Amino acid sequence: MERRKREKGKERRKKGKKTGGRAGREEETKRKPRADIISTVEFNHTGELLATGDKGGRVVIFQREQESKNQVHRRGEYNVYSTFQSHEPEFDYLKSLEIEEKINKIRWLPQQNAAYFLLSTNDKTVKLWKVSERDKRPEGYNLKDEEGRLRDPATITTLRVPVLRPMDLMVEATPRRVFANAHTYHINSISVNSDYETYMSADDLRINLWNFEITNQSFNIVDIKPANMEELTEVITAAEFHPHHCNTFVYSSSKGTIRLCDMRASALCDRHTKFFEEPEDPSNRSFFSEIISSISDVKFSHSGRYIMTRDYLTVKVWDLNMENRPIETYQVHDYLRSKLCSLYENDCIFDKFECVWNGSDSVIMTGSYNNFFRMFDRNTKRDVTLEASRENSKPRAILKPRKVCVGGKRRKDEISVDSLDFSKKILHTAWHPSENIIAVAATNNLYIFQDKVN
Repeated sequence: MERRKREKGKERRKKGKKTGGRAGREEETKRKPRADIISTVEFNHTGELLATGDKGGRVVIFQREQESKNQVHRRGEYNVYSTFQSHEPEFDYLKSLEIEEKINKIRWLPQQNAAYFLLSTNDKTVKLWKVSERDKRPEGYNLKDEEGRLRDPATITTLRVPVLRPMDLMVEATPRRVFANAHTYHINSISVNSDYETYMSADDLRINLWNFEITNQSFNIVDIKPANMEELTEVITAAEFHPHHCNTFVYSSSKGTIRLCDMRASALCDRHTKFFEEPEDPSNRSFFSEIISSISDVKFSHSGRYIMTRDYLTVKVWDLNMENRPIETYQVHDYLRSKLCSLYENDCIFDKFECVWNGSDSVIMTGSYNNFFRMFDRNTKRDVTLEASRENSKPRAILKPRKVCVGGKRRKDEISVDSLDFSKKILHTAWHPSENIIAVAATNNLYIFQDKVN
């Protein structure tokens, strides 16, 4: 429903705008998204590694430096640890569709040995990657020379015992599993189960359960596709496993609802265990109500007691024991309510903002426009707006709170709502699992901030 409305809007805006020849090709080139735009950000379970994926199908992993001996109390910075091409552009010849290489989601697996493992996905294919270090190389083969070429067995007169020689540290990324051909629609979420044996992948209409050891078979656990596609009223927008109970998961929809499912109840979880929905205020009903109520992200708290959802204008916190309304609602950028018409015209109203918890579930963070991001303290009920930009991100610089002026006189330190740059948006953020370190993706720039150290 949401997609149909979006396509109609695009068609209406494009009527009468025909451009041919070189000018048309230039316009098409300008519209083509840049490959280095960051599309996902994720810390691993210890916070020592931070992975980003981009629209060009690349994964860049940053590693935190150890504390220096000279400055024991200074926490290390994050530097590039490994870069690899996770996905390539593909073409579905049966459906005549291009499959983008863009990385939609990255999820880390808990570390079991010296190597690291992560899942990455584009629209159709999920891959399991192993990232490992190598600082020794074998030498002294009998059947190969030093350059790796096979030797003539007739020339071998003595046997040698191969030895391991030290070499410069090399970080290797190798694909261990490829999970493909299970999704008809675009994958929007992947989530690792707490049993660490299975994970799920969700697209617009279905959710599949995978075992890490089996790549050619998955189990369909949710299917909301109607027999007649004309009867389609909602799509799945996000899904996540419970952090502690391996049988429980939630998924959100474009209608602003959340369903909690229990896999012990039945193999196909079409019947939800709990249904979370906030009644709509009839006085606030408008043409855009359905679009702005669509949930773009859903996250369990680390404790597993709460669910956080993000729609276009708000972040809501739900208690698992109360389905009829959220226990907390935070306005992210309510000043945009009067701008919904122009945001619909430029397609910004369809932007999918993510939200994250801090390690103790006491603070919530989510993005906005003009490279602003918002933080809400659940205990003190205080909130702050900060900006991620090159001007105020010099090393050791302190971020100053920003304020948006809606009407009337504008103060010196405020920015007018009409001056906001909607091309600069923070859709993807991540929070260190145990420390106050945050990662914020602003288009093709990654900003890492930490709390002030005295």
